[in-house]
Order: sequence, then C-alpha cells, then structure tokens
Amino acid sequence: MDKNIIEIEHLSKQFQNIKAVDDLSFCVKEGELFAFLGVNGAGKSTTIHILCGELKKDAGSVCVDGINIDENLNDIKTKIGVVFQSSLLDQVLSVYDNLESRAALYGITKEKAKKRIEELAKMFDFQNLLKRPLQQLSGGQKRRIDIARALIHQPKILILDEPTTGLDPQTRKRIWNVLSTLRQKQKITVFLTTHYMEEAADADYVLIIDNGKIKAKGTPLTLKNTYTGDYITIYNSLEENIKKLGYKYKKIKDAYRVYVPNTQKATELIIQYPEIFVDYEITKGQMDDVFLSVTGKELNGGETL
Repeated sequence: MDKNIIEIEHLSKQFQNIKAVDDLSFCVKEGELFAFLGVNGAGKSTTIHILCGELKKDAGSVCVDGINIDENLNDIKTKIGVVFQSSLLDQVLSVYDNLESRAALYGITKEKAKKRIEELAKMFDFQNLLKRPLQQLSGGQKRRIDIARALIHQPKILILDEPTTGLDPQTRKRIWNVLSTLRQKQKITVFLTTHYMEEAADADYVLIIDNGKIKAKGTPLTLKNTYTGDYITIYNSLEENIKKLGYKYKKIKDAYRVYVPNTQKATELIIQYPEIFVDYEITKGQMDDVFLSVTGKELNGGETL
C-alpha cells in the first residue's frame, strides 16, 4: 500500500476576520496526482504556502514524508519543489544561470548542477534556450523553465499552482507528458491546483474546498457518480418522442440532450424505448458539473487566498 507523503490535520489560518483555511484535514499518497480545487479565495494558495513553510499556520499539524513541519522545516523544503502562479525566475539571467543559481541554494556542486540541467533541458526540450535570457522567452518556454527549476534538486513532491494557465494546448500537453513520465519512473507526487477541469479529471484523487472547508473529495469517477448524472444525446428524433422519456432535455443543433440520474436509468430507457434510441451516445457528467454542484460556483482563473 502506498504511504501518505502529505498528512494535514485540522489546519487553520485566519487573516483578521477571514478564515482562509478552516479546520482542513486530508492526506496525499506517494506518487499520486492530487488535484486541489477551489474558486479564488477558497484557501488553496494559503494551504500551499503553509505546506511550503512560506506562511505560519494558526493551528493544526502538517507532516511531509513523515516529518512534522514544526520540527524540521528545512528538511521538508528539500523534499518539495514548487511552481507558483507567478514566475520566480530572474528575467535578466540566462536559463542556465537561473537553474545553476537555484541548484546552488540546495548545495549542489557546479559539476552535478551541469549534469542535472542537461537532464532537465532534454526532458523539457529547451537545450537550445540555455544561453538565452529569460526575458527573451515566450510564456510557454518560461513555464517549462519554471518547472525545471522546481525539479532541480529532485524533490519527492512537485506542487503546481495553476501551472498551465494561459498556455497553448500543445505546450500544456508537452508539460503533462513529461510529468506523467516522472510519476511513472520516479514515483514523484504531483499536488495540483488548476482551473482546467480536464486536468483534474486525470487526477488520482480530487479534493474540493470552498471558504477554507472541504466540500467534497474522492476519485474523479466517485465524484461524478455522486454529484452529477449522465446525459444521453439522441440524434435524428422528433421532440414528441423525447418528451415520452419523461426527463429534462434541451435541443442542441441536430440532436436532443436528455439528462438522467445515472447510467442504470439510461439503460432502462434504452430498453423501454428502443425505437427512439437508434442513433445516440451516453456521456457521464464532467468535473465542471461536479464543481458547480458541490460549490454552486464556476471555476475561473485569478489570484487566490
């Protein structure tokens, strides 16, 4: 059984009269992709800053790889790599100098840093950018360097705070392909916040918070089955036939979309009305639907508490 690499119990943090994190408890298993979701101000970034030792908690306990944050924060920092929403790279320095200076902070020698930078450059495909100043790079190129910076010391946990916001689909795919390989080969744990629900749908486990409290948690499939239904898209049918089904529906282009509680109910309808279901498809609810059902809010980008 995989061990818990992050254990948070009864974590709380308040800013004046605002409870940014309110009695939060959860675990993250080693090697998993853990999606931490919430609207702006839900408490995601506050939790991350506490986890990284950048912010003091008011109450509760935080353990990383079996180490209590109150007892050995410096050791914990060596186990974590973080990519924040805003880049921490020096825009004047070259890519290589940015990564080398970061390696030096972890006591990595120049010789070992050179080897590690070469590995990361090949991994994220930026060998031809090593001598260029950061200010000359595109947003997608900078983001790849940001992630390489976070991985320079080979951490056990990679925290990604909105890592692909604003990136083109090709760059996003490239980044996730590399991260997937890292998880498979090195069992690195990825702790993700994102506004792209397709990224959350690929997670091993999802936790949704709102106003600093946990609102829902589970695998994507469990959450979909619990908080959303299925919908059946029926083609080449008359509206009078759709009405016979007795469920909420809407017209979409050349078809009708019928909303049902679950796959079992969809199956029952297909058996009962075979003449209607000649050309159709069944789709499970999406993570966007889960989030909206749980919080009553839509997930949008921006700064967070």
